[in-house]
Amino acid sequence: MDKEVKNQEKVVGILGGMGPEATLELFRRILKRTPAKSDQEHLRIIIDNNPKIPDRTKAILHGGEDPLPLLKSTAQNLEKAGASFILIPCNSAHYFLGKIREAVNIPIIDMLGETVARIKEQRVGLLAADGTAKSGLYQKYCQERGIEVLNPHNSEQEIVMKLIYEIKSGEICSKGKDRLIKVADGLIKRGAKAIIVGCTELSLLLKEGDIQVTLYDPLDILAQRAVELARGSI
Repeated sequence: MDKEVKNQEKVVGILGGMGPEATLELFRRILKRTPAKSDQEHLRIIIDNNPKIPDRTKAILHGGEDPLPLLKSTAQNLEKAGASFILIPCNSAHYFLGKIREAVNIPIIDMLGETVARIKEQRVGLLAADGTAKSGLYQKYCQERGIEVLNPHNSEQEIVMKLIYEIKSGEICSKGKDRLIKVADGLIKRGAKAIIVGCTELSLLLKEGDIQVTLYDPLDILAQRAVELARGSI
């Protein structure tokens, strides 16, 4: 890496712990996308893995404990530690994005906005936690671009939520992947031309090539965006 690129490099901050497996996976994907040939050519990444942040879906839909205070303080920790910008590898946490941004003086990358900006299809299926799906987070972005969003039927959404919490408890297996593919296939049969993996836990199960249509993985998109921003290549 030449001196000019080194001087441009920014420090990546990850507001993690929602859940820890998704945070670890984002870190891994950033490493894989960084064109480094030595330790020194990798990016500096500061991770605050804070699993004590209350459940976002319970807060959004069921009046559960407010996660915003810890989301704000964790973002502030990253800023104080020297992060140039912040990534949040949790879709439902983006429900609180505006308020978190108010708490810091560095940029927070909008994972959902980055994802929808890449969608070329006019009808997509969404695999996401209840908090993301029922609050209309992706629908808001997609509506602005004339994209229709299909949610799983109620019984299918129950399967999705069960899988998410299984992954959070450490259960990642082929049977779970098969169940998720079945839900995705249901959305495709209803007319979805692409699928958004709108929960970072589900990114651990579903990969490009597992389904018949284009797969948009926000965790992948966030990792690539982080590398580009940190290296000053955009």
